[in-house]
Amino acid sequence: MKRFFTILICKLLRFVGGLLGKGSSLPGQVALKLCPDILSRVELPEYIIAVTGSNGKTSTVEMIAHILQKNGKTVAWNREGSNQIEGVTTLVLSSATLGGKVRSDVLLIESDERFARYTFRYIKPTHYVITNLYRDQLTRNGHPEWVYDAIADSIHDGTRLILNADDPLVSRFGAGKEDVIWFGADRLSSDTDTLESAYNDGAYCPVCKAPMTYSSYHYNHIGHFACTKCGYKRHDTDYAITAVDLDRGVMEIDGKYRISLALKSLYNIYNILAAYTVARVVGVDGEKIAAEMGDYVLKNGRVITFTLGKRKGTLLTSKHENSISYDQSLRVARDYKEGCDVLIIVDAVSRKYFTSDVSWLWDIDFDMLDSPNVGEIVLAGKYVNDLAARFDYTGIPKDRIKLFADIPEAVDHLENGGERYIYAITCFSDKAKFLARVKEDQ
Repeated sequence: MKRFFTILICKLLRFVGGLLGKGSSLPGQVALKLCPDILSRVELPEYIIAVTGSNGKTSTVEMIAHILQKNGKTVAWNREGSNQIEGVTTLVLSSATLGGKVRSDVLLIESDERFARYTFRYIKPTHYVITNLYRDQLTRNGHPEWVYDAIADSIHDGTRLILNADDPLVSRFGAGKEDVIWFGADRLSSDTDTLESAYNDGAYCPVCKAPMTYSSYHYNHIGHFACTKCGYKRHDTDYAITAVDLDRGVMEIDGKYRISLALKSLYNIYNILAAYTVARVVGVDGEKIAAEMGDYVLKNGRVITFTLGKRKGTLLTSKHENSISYDQSLRVARDYKEGCDVLIIVDAVSRKYFTSDVSWLWDIDFDMLDSPNVGEIVLAGKYVNDLAARFDYTGIPKDRIKLFADIPEAVDHLENGGERYIYAITCFSDKAKFLARVKEDQ
């Protein structure tokens, strides 16, 4: 009766929350107070697939769900991206019958990397995808190795890991395990022989702390690595990106499956590869996956095309306090051959931790915008002077940079100031302030 009552209350609260346009966490929070071990009392499906990591979780989960559903699988997943224990509880109980059985082929869970140990205290994933580990919100996540320890506590015996072979810290989760599924990229035409980043999180071996070498870098510390002392190195892959042409917007997986890209980004192709890997594990044919992913546009609001007056543009939702997220957005703008202007907004550093810390701006490689493809650079928001100070240490001429503390003024300036394509780069906290001034494309 306790299970029945708890599930019923969760479903009722979820229904009411849906009518109000919110409520993805509260129903689970109430359910956990009523029955703290409720997740251990629910009958789960054959496949329980978890996804965690610093970046790309929500996008990867959306693409996995899209592929599996298009290929006849029923999938229970959280479209709203509420990824802590309360949101996961809401997902599971909302997807269950009053008798406590989740009626789907796949339970697909996005989990916050810091809180995964709590999410999976009562749920044992059959497969666990770990996308990447980057330096992230300092006030929340500290150093990537601290996050590594938090995730390590969430891994159960018998769970099959699906790991990014090109991330040295993520790869360490597979040490000593024989049933790991590895995904990564072969050497690509866009690779570099030297690090192109404001910092180097792959400088030292995560196992023995000796210096590491790289035969190629895909981006930041993601690439083909090897320790100079203990022999720790990149693992051979089971599924791989074998070629990519970002200019043409095409990637190739496993030497035969070509996928056209709606977003021409190295960061994006890793999310696609992770989703491809999971779908193959579940039993979907590679050709069918490629067909479903061709020109797929994410629905999660991370990438939004818009119109501003006579100008077209794309909003790239990056993650404040996460320099690699910003680097990938800047790279998209830098490589736009038709020419573009760039808007960067920093108006609210964090939705939860109000420290006003902007030290993370110095980890971002803003020098990428010193490119012939980039015209005017508009900096906007409450922290515009902090952005301006950071840009003083780039090689970008000051006459190409415009400053606006007021976001509407910045948008008006762009509307009246040219014809080039616009890339707007900001965070979840600030994107609505920009979108309120433009017309979203359908």
